[in-house]
Amino acid sequence: MPKKLQTTLVNDTHHSGLRFAKRTYLPRIVGLGTGCFCVGSVMIEHSTPVWLWLLLFFKGFIWPHLAYWKAKRSATPFKSEIQNLQVDAIFGGIWIAVMGFNALPSATIFAMMGMNNISAGGKSLFFRCVIAQISVALALLWVAKIPFLPETSPFQLYLCLPMIMIYPIFLGNVTYRTYRKLAEHKQAIMQISVRDGLTGLYNRRHWESLLNTELESFRRYRHKTTLVLIDIDHFKSINDNYGHSVGDQAIILLAQELQQTMRTADIIGRFGGDEFAAILPHSTKLQAKRAIERLQSRLANSLFPHHPELQIHISAGIAECDDAQETPTNWLNAADSALYIAKKSGRNRVEIAE
Repeated sequence: MPKKLQTTLVNDTHHSGLRFAKRTYLPRIVGLGTGCFCVGSVMIEHSTPVWLWLLLFFKGFIWPHLAYWKAKRSATPFKSEIQNLQVDAIFGGIWIAVMGFNALPSATIFAMMGMNNISAGGKSLFFRCVIAQISVALALLWVAKIPFLPETSPFQLYLCLPMIMIYPIFLGNVTYRTYRKLAEHKQAIMQISVRDGLTGLYNRRHWESLLNTELESFRRYRHKTTLVLIDIDHFKSINDNYGHSVGDQAIILLAQELQQTMRTADIIGRFGGDEFAAILPHSTKLQAKRAIERLQSRLANSLFPHHPELQIHISAGIAECDDAQETPTNWLNAADSALYIAKKSGRNRVEIAE
């Protein structure tokens, strides 16, 4: 693998890990903070040493920020954050044992941590953390000889409510925002896959798939459909005399004029370079010719404020679909032959395929 590509992949992985750590940062603050009330509701009713209270305070209110700092400073933030989630699970097991498996607080901590782990790392992380949590809880219960006290008092129930009510709503909001971002990224990728980057029109690959669909539609419903190929006249001289930026501007302006001239139902694509293509469903060759002539009239106006002498002239070839077009390639060839005649006959012309 080339060194530059390898560096790019490493950087992308690092940034992805940082985003992952950032996504888990706020849920950890809310989850561990409200979880302290669950654990504290049981500890306060027993003789609990001061150091255990300090450990609870540290885990609930200091550890979230320390974990985020640790992940940010790590060379592999994703791996570091997974380790942080496993530490959370281990401490969850410790608090469940300390509470003597008090039913509601223990179940609340177990469920909320499980929810967090499965949303962050899927089933694999969930089961790893569950095993660690249960193992630590049972081991500590046996080693420290902590009495088994599953009964939950009303006081403990009320102090569990903040975690039960707040944390799922907060985690749901984080999950929803992540889903929205993924949906936006998916939409952007879809746009890139079907749209031309310069003009925003359909790219050739997608446009040709739509051409095949229109040909199948013609065979089934026998409605008139016409194909138009359009080429900018003397485009090379525009690039040579005015520069490629003006050439790109000419392509963009033609794309805009095409969209304003054609109907919403017409399928317009950038066929390649300075060549465009349009499918006009439910249109005859004469209707398509009139549409291109309207486009030529619009282009006759000066469209370049800094170059008022520059005008865009186009040639077009038109082919109405009929039974002779057995494949999309046949249909394209017919329109391309008409375009060739328009170019050969002096340009700035519209020709219809025989």
